[in-house]
Amino acid sequence: MQAFLDYVVKGLVDHPESVSITPVDRNGATLYEVRLHADDVGKIIGRKGATIQALRSLLQVGSAKEGLRCLMEVVED
Repeated sequence: MQAFLDYVVKGLVDHPESVSITPVDRNGATLYEVRLHADDVGKIIGRKGATIQALRSLLQVGSAKEGLRCLMEVVED
């Protein structure tokens, strides 16, 4: 799932070299912490959060097919 998320996020941003995705295990689920260039945060969130909601939905459906539970969070430093 991390490879899928990496591919999609890097395709949406202007600075793909600064994308960092870190998996963290929490209560039986995998939380992917996505760190981006400051200019790209708005692109991932999208208008009214539509883009990030779509990414989270795709991640949940894809992980459910594999019997996993995955979540995504954008982390700002």
